[in-house]
Amino acid sequence: MKNQKIEVQGTPITIYKSNSEDYISLTDMLKAKDGEFFISDWLRNRNTVEFLGVWESINNPTFNYGEFAIIKSQAGLNSYKISVKEWVEKTNAIGLKATAGRYGGTYAHIDIAFEFGMWISAEFKVYLIKEYKRLQTEENNRLNLDWSFQRMLAKVNYKIHTDAIKENLIPLELNKNQTSLIYATEADVLNMALFGMTAKQWRDSNPDVKGNIRDHATIQQLVVLSNLESINSMLIAQVMPQSERLIQLNRIAITQMKSLIENQSIKTLGNSK
Repeated sequence: MKNQKIEVQGTPITIYKSNSEDYISLTDMLKAKDGEFFISDWLRNRNTVEFLGVWESINNPTFNYGEFAIIKSQAGLNSYKISVKEWVEKTNAIGLKATAGRYGGTYAHIDIAFEFGMWISAEFKVYLIKEYKRLQTEENNRLNLDWSFQRMLAKVNYKIHTDAIKENLIPLELNKNQTSLIYATEADVLNMALFGMTAKQWRDSNPDVKGNIRDHATIQQLVVLSNLESINSMLIAQVMPQSERLIQLNRIAITQMKSLIENQSIKTLGNSK
């Protein structure tokens, strides 16, 4: 999953997902702290160690309690110091991660990151939680929209199949000259079947229009195009010649387009764009 960003009191904070869990950059959070303060300072605190130990015991079945007991006994002493990397290596912890690379730094599971936010300031912690919840709400709304769209496509495909059973449509087909040509890419086979022209032919006919032939397709055409891609893959596996596949795909495209144009569900979906 691509890294995400939130902004807390003017400080950009990176979030990334690992094993379906969100981790927040403590390195980014430190930039909001007044004065010198290091993650190692936080990690050497006895209260921090106790909190991390409780969190790991609940969430990590492979947590090394023996090493944790040694660290806990030394935490808070002036001579005691431990890095995140050492903490992870010794205790097999999963709540903290030290990463390298472009987005390198120290990351913490959201539960721990919220706790660390208190070390920045109480106000910072409140705004951190608020911004994280806002991000989650936006993500849930997007997932719900995707789910609704997939559900709509399922209904549409059902409509296509039932219409095919009810009616025996005789669509207009591509002429012999069109079906006898060999097209350079399979993408253009689908373009010919659905739009009656190749991508280049569309560009030549629309020199002043931005995008490509598919960018300007209707919602109905995009649904059919998705279906044609699956069908074409099956026909290729059957070693059917390209010219024969084009004829088959063209007939399917016309049949499905007629079905979708009459489908009120797709009209509603198209109007909501």
